Amino acid sequence: MLRTRVLTALVLLALLLAVLFWLPTAFGVLFLALVVLMGAWEWAAFAGLTRAGARLLYVLATGALCALAWRATTSSSGFVAGMALAALWWAVAFLWLALKPHAVNRLTAGAAGLLVLVPAWLGLARLLALAPERRGAWLLLYMLLLVWAADIGAYFAGRRFGRVKLAPEVSPNKTWEGVIGGTVLGLLVALVGARVFAAPAVSFVGLGLAVVGTSMVGDLTESMFKRYAHLKDSGSLLPGHGGVLDRIDSITSAVPFYVLGLSWTGMLA
Repeated sequence: MLRTRVLTALVLLALLLAVLFWLPTAFGVLFLALVVLMGAWEWAAFAGLTRAGARLLYVLATGALCALAWRATTSSSGFVAGMALAALWWAVAFLWLALKPHAVNRLTAGAAGLLVLVPAWLGLARLLALAPERRGAWLLLYMLLLVWAADIGAYFAGRRFGRVKLAPEVSPNKTWEGVIGGTVLGLLVALVGARVFAAPAVSFVGLGLAVVGTSMVGDLTESMFKRYAHLKDSGSLLPGHGGVLDRIDSITSAVPFYVLGLSWTGMLA
């Protein structure tokens, strides 16, 4: 299982690097849209949409909202405002997880999917489109490395040391030991990132830790909806990983806070 997981991850990494640094930016933006729409197809099942036609309508609605969000955020101030609204949604999602994780129905599941996926695509696509010289691609890759470090650290620390449950009503396998492991590995990536980007260490490392922390909220949020839908994985497209959502859930919550952090530190311009 671990071998399959690693091999799939390597293939996905090679594909991602080609999208970020080889393909024209427009193709990269479209590729990200395809990934998000595949995620929308899977999320439709959380809302009880099991027929292909109903799921396709949900995908089309997601795509239409992505297009509208793109047109509404042509200015940098509009983009930042959009990410601020997305961050507000994730604050609500955190409270939802903490206080009422069982308060889920088909309508809230469907609406939450749009709030998760549309801002995620917008943030990723706008970051990728930053100029010059693939600057946005490097910033995007750094964020992904932070999220992956948190995921990998949590996975191995949780398996080796996991005892104290993090959110047993949402995801019984998540532990506080995993959170600590993910945070430590994310901190190491953040320290390296501060040197690579020649950024102020305190603010940049703080941003990295914020990305690590918020990425865990996305993971737990998807788990909450999978639990409601009685699903172990969001899909089976990626061997060893499950579905597309199982790979991008942490990214969806990290993106808005990362963009806001870049804006506040002056690195977004």
